[in-house]
Amino acid sequence: MAYTTTQLITRSWYLSGVVARDFETVTGDQLNDGLDMLNAFLNIKTADQRLIPYYTDYAFSAVIGQQMYFIPNLILVETLVFYLQEVRYPMQLVGRYEFFGTARADNVQSLPYQYFVERAFNGSNVYVYFKPQDTYLFRMHAKFSLANVAKGQDLSLTLDQYYIEYLRYGLAQYMCQEYNITFPDENKMYLMKLEKLLFDISPIDFTNKKKSMLTRQMGPDIYAQANIGRGFTPGQ
Repeated sequence: MAYTTTQLITRSWYLSGVVARDFETVTGDQLNDGLDMLNAFLNIKTADQRLIPYYTDYAFSAVIGQQMYFIPNLILVETLVFYLQEVRYPMQLVGRYEFFGTARADNVQSLPYQYFVERAFNGSNVYVYFKPQDTYLFRMHAKFSLANVAKGQDLSLTLDQYYIEYLRYGLAQYMCQEYNITFPDENKMYLMKLEKLLFDISPIDFTNKKKSMLTRQMGPDIYAQANIGRGFTPGQ
């Protein structure tokens, strides 16, 4: 069943108490103001990637010798890999200091094995090292900011019902703040409950995997695999 932005904004005005459900009708100006506040609310929530439960598989091609890639609307990278022929190779996420502040050869083009992500205007910059020596295919599992919505847009085509419900309560609270009206405590508690549910739907994977150079069984690393075995290991 369709659920439009007009319905969401109208119900949010009534939920906020700014417009009395039984005695007033939401006007055209209030719908326009509500649309502006809804898009502002969506943009503010983009700063907290935990409140966007949707992950997207995103692919882009390397440019030979290019270290930085701007990805529009990107807010969180969970994994990043590159492909050599039909074999997928993992890349290691590192911090800002390790990527920019440690010694390394910046004039080398080879297989990328590290990456660093930094938020930028309207997206994020993804830095890779080494600089690619070929047009490898990069593929990431990531979160992207939610797009602005238009008047009359059917939200059910892009958002789950539970997320629309969260937007209804969140927008109502936003409206109360705009008009200096206290948002009812029971509504505030329900909004907090919805936010907690969103945190748990698609939580960030905090699994920490380390690769030791001093293991008992020393096997071929990514460079031996890619440059010698071309991604394949003979049977043992």
